[in-house]
Amino acid sequence: MGLLKPKAVAKAKVLKPGEGWSYAGKTDVGRARAHNEDSIAINEQLQLVALADGMGGYQAGEVASKIAIDVLIDEISESKLTERDIAKIDPDTGTSVAMRRLRSAIEKANNRICSVSREREELDGMGTTIVAACFYDGRVGIAHVGDSRCYRYRDRNFEQLTRDHSLVQEQLEKGLITENEAHASPQKNLITRALGIDALAQADTQEFRTRTGDVYLLCSDGLSDMVDNDVLKKELERTEDLDAMVKRLVDAANEAGGRDNISVIVVRVGAPIEDGQWWQKFLAKPPAK
Repeated sequence: MGLLKPKAVAKAKVLKPGEGWSYAGKTDVGRARAHNEDSIAINEQLQLVALADGMGGYQAGEVASKIAIDVLIDEISESKLTERDIAKIDPDTGTSVAMRRLRSAIEKANNRICSVSREREELDGMGTTIVAACFYDGRVGIAHVGDSRCYRYRDRNFEQLTRDHSLVQEQLEKGLITENEAHASPQKNLITRALGIDALAQADTQEFRTRTGDVYLLCSDGLSDMVDNDVLKKELERTEDLDAMVKRLVDAANEAGGRDNISVIVVRVGAPIEDGQWWQKFLAKPPAK
């Protein structure tokens, strides 16, 4: 009897700095709406992705969401800070410069929407949700207003990182309704925060360490209301082709009824952009003497 030879174990590919990053996004009118009021942006150079779901009278939501995305991208582009700069802690707020910058950009977007709404009568009352994710120095900063969401898939775990600013979310947290009742509630699209509604915009912000292989999903409620988390998780496990993944997600929302506009952005995290980033050096063990 011959000896069984052990199977060779495939070695994981070692990624070069900046290698392995992938982005994909898609917005779709859905099956029930006459036009698309969502706007999305993917800026690989800034490592910034953002999604806005507009609301208002005839095409006003489309205007609001576009303003929000345009102002956000412009403000981040004009800051001209290095990756090391934006990772520093702002002594005034105790948060990173990156998060201060993201929050400030959203505030300016809110101001612009309010200003345009006042100037044009047909746009009075327009507003938009927004969710944005900026990747830098081994972290991701997430900011959102409204019920557009950000999820993370990591090590076979799928979780929602943002908290909806909605009436149903408040009822759920107070124990007034169950998860099943929340999902079926006719009030689930009533949001408690949006850009363009009040003079001050309160964006919730969070920072997380990233890992190579993480997959982040940003979406409007046109996806999250129509497709349950088990399906979302199953799709995010298939990370070989993000463009195909995004298409499948949009198709799934449409097949479930497509009652709203559907917007999806997916980001797969690759190797750090630079070797020896400051926080890696700080955490590194001193050489043995």
